[in-house]
Amino acid sequence: MHRQFLLDQLSEYSQRHPLESETTNAFVEFVKSQPECFERSLAMGHITGSAWVVNADGSEVLLTHHRKLDRWLQLGGHADGDCDTLSVAIKEAEEESGLRDFTPLGSGIFDLDIHPIPARKNDPGHLHYDVRYVLRANGSLSFTVSEESHDLCWIAIDQVSTLTSESSMMRMVDKWRNLRFKSAGMPSP
Repeated sequence: MHRQFLLDQLSEYSQRHPLESETTNAFVEFVKSQPECFERSLAMGHITGSAWVVNADGSEVLLTHHRKLDRWLQLGGHADGDCDTLSVAIKEAEEESGLRDFTPLGSGIFDLDIHPIPARKNDPGHLHYDVRYVLRANGSLSFTVSEESHDLCWIAIDQVSTLTSESSMMRMVDKWRNLRFKSAGMPSP
Protein backbone atom coordinates (compact mmCIF):
# COMPACT_ATOMS: atom_id res chain seq x y z
CA MET A 1 0.00 0.00 0.00
CA HIS A 2 1.63 3.25 -1.16
CA ARG A 3 -0.10 5.15 1.67
CA GLN A 4 1.17 2.92 4.49
CA PHE A 5 4.48 4.78 4.85
CA LEU A 6 2.67 8.03 5.65
CA LEU A 7 0.12 6.25 7.85
CA ASP A 8 3.00 4.81 9.91
CA GLN A 9 4.53 8.28 10.28
CA LEU A 10 1.15 9.70 11.30
CA SER A 11 0.77 6.98 13.96
CA GLU A 12 4.18 7.85 15.40
CA TYR A 13 3.35 11.58 15.28
CA SER A 14 0.08 11.02 17.15
CA GLN A 15 1.99 9.34 19.98
CA ARG A 16 4.37 12.30 20.28
CA HIS A 17 1.60 14.92 19.95
CA PRO A 18 -1.56 13.55 21.60
CA LEU A 19 -3.03 17.06 21.96
CA GLU A 20 -3.18 17.31 18.16
CA SER A 21 -5.42 14.25 17.78
CA GLU A 22 -8.14 16.14 15.89
CA THR A 23 -5.74 17.11 13.10
CA THR A 24 -3.94 13.77 13.11
CA ASN A 25 -7.21 11.84 12.95
CA ALA A 26 -8.41 13.99 10.03
CA PHE A 27 -5.14 13.26 8.21
CA VAL A 28 -5.43 9.52 8.82
CA GLU A 29 -9.05 9.47 7.64
CA PHE A 30 -8.16 11.43 4.50
CA VAL A 31 -5.18 9.21 3.62
CA LYS A 32 -7.12 5.99 4.26
CA SER A 33 -10.19 7.08 2.32
CA GLN A 34 -8.48 8.69 -0.69
CA PRO A 35 -6.22 6.36 -2.72
CA GLU A 36 -5.18 9.36 -4.85
CA CYS A 37 -4.35 11.57 -1.85
CA PHE A 38 -0.85 12.34 -3.18
CA GLU A 39 -2.17 13.61 -6.52
CA ARG A 40 -2.71 17.31 -7.18
CA SER A 41 -5.63 16.31 -9.41
CA LEU A 42 -7.71 15.23 -6.38
CA ALA A 43 -9.99 18.25 -6.38
CA MET A 44 -11.13 18.08 -2.75
CA GLY A 45 -7.54 18.31 -1.48
CA HIS A 46 -4.19 16.58 -1.49
CA ILE A 47 -1.03 15.88 0.48
CA THR A 48 1.74 18.47 0.39
CA GLY A 49 5.23 18.36 1.90
CA SER A 50 6.88 21.32 3.61
CA ALA A 51 10.25 22.15 5.11
CA TRP A 52 10.98 24.23 8.21
CA VAL A 53 14.51 25.05 7.04
CA VAL A 54 16.89 26.18 9.79
CA ASN A 55 20.49 27.36 9.76
CA ALA A 56 23.33 25.38 11.38
CA ASP A 57 22.64 26.44 14.97
CA GLY A 58 18.85 26.58 14.53
CA SER A 59 18.61 30.25 15.40
CA GLU A 60 17.10 31.25 12.04
CA VAL A 61 14.49 29.85 9.67
CA LEU A 62 14.24 30.39 5.91
CA LEU A 63 10.80 31.70 4.91
CA THR A 64 9.28 32.48 1.54
CA HIS A 65 6.95 35.33 0.70
CA HIS A 66 4.68 33.09 -1.36
CA ARG A 67 3.72 34.66 -4.69
CA LYS A 68 0.22 33.15 -5.07
CA LEU A 69 -0.83 33.37 -1.42
CA ASP A 70 0.99 36.65 -0.67
CA ARG A 71 2.04 35.45 2.79
CA TRP A 72 5.25 34.51 4.56
CA LEU A 73 5.39 30.72 4.86
CA GLN A 74 7.73 27.76 5.14
CA LEU A 75 8.99 26.23 1.88
CA GLY A 76 6.91 23.42 0.41
CA GLY A 77 4.59 22.16 -2.25
CA HIS A 78 2.63 19.39 -3.93
CA ALA A 79 3.54 15.71 -3.63
CA ASP A 80 2.55 15.11 -7.28
CA GLY A 81 2.19 11.36 -6.71
CA ASP A 82 5.24 10.92 -4.44
CA CYS A 83 4.19 9.16 -1.23
CA ASP A 84 7.53 9.95 0.49
CA THR A 85 6.60 13.30 2.00
CA LEU A 86 10.08 13.89 3.41
CA SER A 87 11.50 13.61 -0.12
CA VAL A 88 8.80 16.01 -1.29
CA ALA A 89 9.79 18.52 1.43
CA ILE A 90 13.48 18.27 0.48
CA LYS A 91 12.74 18.62 -3.25
CA GLU A 92 10.53 21.65 -2.65
CA ALA A 93 13.13 23.26 -0.37
CA GLU A 94 15.75 22.81 -3.10
CA GLU A 95 13.51 24.13 -5.87
CA GLU A 96 12.28 27.15 -3.92
CA SER A 97 15.61 28.20 -2.38
CA GLY A 98 18.40 26.97 -4.64
CA LEU A 99 20.04 25.39 -1.58
CA ARG A 100 21.18 21.80 -2.13
CA ASP A 101 22.41 20.25 1.11
CA PHE A 102 19.94 19.46 3.89
CA THR A 103 19.93 17.21 6.93
CA PRO A 104 16.53 16.14 8.32
CA LEU A 105 16.30 16.84 12.07
CA GLY A 106 14.03 15.44 14.77
CA SER A 107 12.17 12.17 14.68
CA GLY A 108 9.88 12.11 11.68
CA ILE A 109 7.09 14.57 11.08
CA PHE A 110 7.61 17.97 12.75
CA ASP A 111 4.10 19.39 12.25
CA LEU A 112 0.80 18.73 10.49
CA ASP A 113 -1.59 21.31 9.15
CA ILE A 114 -4.79 21.24 7.13
CA HIS A 115 -5.49 24.57 5.48
CA PRO A 116 -7.77 25.87 2.74
CA ILE A 117 -6.40 27.06 -0.58
CA PRO A 118 -8.64 29.60 -2.32
CA ALA A 119 -10.01 29.00 -5.81
CA ARG A 120 -7.73 30.38 -8.51
CA LYS A 121 -8.20 30.41 -12.29
CA ASN A 122 -9.42 26.88 -13.14
CA ASP A 123 -8.62 25.37 -9.74
CA PRO A 124 -11.47 25.16 -7.24
CA GLY A 125 -10.89 25.92 -3.58
CA HIS A 126 -9.48 22.85 -1.84
CA LEU A 127 -7.52 21.67 1.19
CA HIS A 128 -3.81 21.09 1.59
CA TYR A 129 -2.94 18.34 4.01
CA ASP A 130 0.54 19.60 4.78
CA VAL A 131 3.19 17.29 6.25
CA ARG A 132 6.10 19.31 7.64
CA TYR A 133 9.70 18.35 8.46
CA VAL A 134 12.68 20.19 9.94
CA LEU A 135 15.65 20.44 7.60
CA ARG A 136 19.01 21.93 8.54
CA ALA A 137 20.67 23.76 5.67
CA ASN A 138 24.34 22.81 5.38
CA GLY A 139 27.06 24.80 3.67
CA SER A 140 26.33 28.15 2.08
CA LEU A 141 23.07 29.81 3.14
CA SER A 142 22.94 32.01 0.02
CA PHE A 143 19.57 31.36 -1.56
CA THR A 144 17.99 32.05 -4.93
CA VAL A 145 14.43 33.39 -5.13
CA SER A 146 12.34 31.21 -7.46
CA GLU A 147 9.36 32.32 -9.54
CA GLU A 148 7.09 30.89 -6.81
CA SER A 149 8.16 33.62 -4.38
CA HIS A 150 8.23 37.36 -4.09
CA ASP A 151 11.17 37.00 -1.71
CA LEU A 152 12.98 34.69 0.71
CA CYS A 153 14.63 35.61 3.97
CA TRP A 154 16.53 34.09 6.84
CA ILE A 155 14.88 35.37 9.99
CA ALA A 156 15.63 34.84 13.66
CA ILE A 157 13.16 32.44 15.26
CA ASP A 158 12.19 35.13 17.77
CA GLN A 159 11.41 37.55 14.91
CA VAL A 160 9.08 35.36 12.82
CA SER A 161 6.10 37.15 14.36
CA THR A 162 7.22 40.37 12.63
CA LEU A 163 6.40 38.71 9.27
CA THR A 164 3.36 36.61 10.16
CA SER A 165 0.95 35.90 12.97
CA GLU A 166 -0.61 32.82 11.34
CA SER A 167 -1.36 30.21 13.97
CA SER A 168 0.35 27.34 12.14
CA MET A 169 3.53 29.39 11.71
CA MET A 170 3.57 30.41 15.36
CA ARG A 171 2.91 26.78 16.36
CA MET A 172 6.04 25.75 14.41
CA VAL A 173 8.04 28.52 16.10
CA ASP A 174 6.99 27.15 19.50
CA LYS A 175 7.67 23.55 18.49
CA TRP A 176 11.10 24.48 17.13
CA ARG A 177 12.02 26.37 20.31
CA ASN A 178 11.07 23.33 22.40
CA LEU A 179 12.91 20.92 20.12
CA ARG A 180 16.06 23.08 20.14
CA PHE A 181 16.07 23.34 23.92
CA LYS A 182 15.46 19.60 24.38
CA SER A 183 18.25 18.67 21.98
CA ALA A 184 20.60 21.06 23.82
CA GLY A 185 19.63 19.49 27.16
CA MET A 186 18.12 22.73 28.42
CA PRO A 187 14.73 23.30 30.00
CA SER A 188 12.05 24.60 27.63
CA PRO A 189 11.63 28.39 27.51
